[in-house]
Amino acid sequence: MSRIGKKPIDLPQGVSVDVAANNVVTVKGPKGELKQAVNPDIKITVDGAVLTVERPTEQKRHKSLHGLYRSLISNMIVGVHEGYKRNLELVGVGYKAAVSDNVLELSLGYSHNIFIAIPNEIKVGAEMLKGKNPTVSLEGIDKELIGQVAAKIKSLRKTEPYKGKGIKFAGEVVRRKAGKTASK
Repeated sequence: MSRIGKKPIDLPQGVSVDVAANNVVTVKGPKGELKQAVNPDIKITVDGAVLTVERPTEQKRHKSLHGLYRSLISNMIVGVHEGYKRNLELVGVGYKAAVSDNVLELSLGYSHNIFIAIPNEIKVGAEMLKGKNPTVSLEGIDKELIGQVAAKIKSLRKTEPYKGKGIKFAGEVVRRKAGKTASK
């Protein structure tokens, strides 16, 4: 069932993985360090520059944990080696974004501006170019944390299907609906 879990993970140059006795995996790389607690049933072995994740039985629970922890560890390795970046576009008249001291200020057509405190692990940037939609970029090593913050920002003004106004991920295609047609 878990084809993902069976794949070995190649460790890039400069990335080290340490598995503690209590099954806490620590990944260190040029961009930082991440830790993840792993279920005690799952066995993680590091042989040179190859990491493998093994499960004890063929139970459905073990199969699902096998693929889950392999993906989490792989994401940690990519994060500390290359990092992750997520871009959001603000589509709408008068929508603005500004950043000061890891606090993101958004003007989204409400009666007041919205202030969001961004975690210190994430670098946030806002860009407003003339003739283009404002963009917010999130950069960091933790894929899960970036995804949570991006989803929180996106939930402040969901993209509506008629005019396409709202916050969307860069490159996301919004499925549009036809509006009412004028009668005669």
